[in-house]
Parts: sequence; structure tokens; C-alpha cells
Amino acid sequence: MSSTAERSAERRAPLTRGRVLESAVELADTAGIDALTIRRIAERLGVEPMSLYYHVRNKEAILDGAVELVFTEVEQASGGFAVPETDAAWKSSLRTRILAARTVMLRHPWAPGVIDSRTDLGLATARYVDSVVGTLRSGGLSYDLIHHAMHALGSRMFGFTQELGEPDDESGDAAVMEQMAAQVPHLAAMLAVVRHVDPDSTLGWCDDQFEFEFGLDLILDGLERLTRADRPRPARS
Repeated sequence: MSSTAERSAERRAPLTRGRVLESAVELADTAGIDALTIRRIAERLGVEPMSLYYHVRNKEAILDGAVELVFTEVEQASGGFAVPETDAAWKSSLRTRILAARTVMLRHPWAPGVIDSRTDLGLATARYVDSVVGTLRSGGLSYDLIHHAMHALGSRMFGFTQELGEPDDESGDAAVMEQMAAQVPHLAAMLAVVRHVDPDSTLGWCDDQFEFEFGLDLILDGLERLTRADRPRPARS
């Protein structure tokens, strides 16, 4: 079946909440989150805008549902949210789970901003958080330490972080760096060292994936150290 025929068949299919949300995610992926409107979604589905309200209350409900679809995708990417009762390799397991979430977030660059704006956890999101808690618990961490770990992981456990920005005007770098050196010498010195000089690099001045994994590993290594220190020492004979 051709793509045109597929689209025609899809438009003839019954309208459901699932189809509305899937169309919303596709629209956000291709046109950006600002393009996500009831009218645009209805156009993609070949229906009148008012017909969407039989399935979703409003745009906020669409955003909630879109986030749930993203975390359903995270569940699939991470091989499910089931966690063993004990896991000697808990650190590796959690790292894999979080990096799977990051892979999904990179496919949906609009998602982190929407996730940050949500006030309640949907079931799929809550199940993901539960799997993170369960993985930490499987490594023998106390619930008190897990609570601290969740704060330390922050948005990183959802697969994203707030990254440092890069100057937009490359031609003004020398002048900017000179001004910075006079006011903030340590920051200027660091930027002068870490900035990429490869003209073919698409990473800008910071490799986001490397920095994400670097920070994640620091946190996981620290949690492992604290867990070992928290375990009771064997009694001396």
C-alpha cells in the first residue's frame, strides 16, 4: 500500500484517544511543540477540531497524554520496567535504563520541556520512576539514601539535563573571550580549554552525550560508595 493510500486508510479509521495522542506526538516531532494545536491535530487526522473533544478535554490533556506515550516508549526501549528483588549489577542496570530514556528524549526534543511543565505524574511516568526506585533498592540502598539519590539524579533520570549554552556568534568569540577573561578569568580559562576546535564537529563546544554520561556516572559511583559505607561491617572474631 502506498503512503498516500495508508494516510487515506488512517483517516477513515475510527477516531480514538490513542490516535489523537499519536498524531500529537508526530506533530510535535516534525513541527515543534509550538505547532501543537487542536486545529493542527485535527487537520492531520482529517476531522473537525470539535470531534477531538470527545476524546481529550483540552490541550493540557493532550500534553499529559503525549508524555505518557513517550514513557511508554521508554518502557519499550529499556526492556520493560520490571526490577529483580536483588541485583548485584544495579548500577549498570540503572545506567542502561536511564540511557534508554535519554535515547527516547533525543527522538522527541520537545518532551523535556513538557515534562518539566507537568504537575502530576501519569501512570506510565510513575511506573518509570518506580522502576528507578526499585533498581536502587535492588542494590541494597536504604529508602532514605534512595530519596537523596532521586534529588541528585534530578531530571537526569528522565534522560535529560539543562545544558550549558554555546555562543551563537562564532565571529565574536575572540572579543567575548577577552572581555570574559577580565571579569571571570577562571570561567574564561576553562572555556578556552574545553571548546572544540574540529571544524567538522557537530557537537559545538560541548559533547552533550559525554557530559550526560559523565555526570550520571559520578552520581552512580557516589551512591555505590555510600551504599558500601552504609552496610554493617562483619563482627570481629
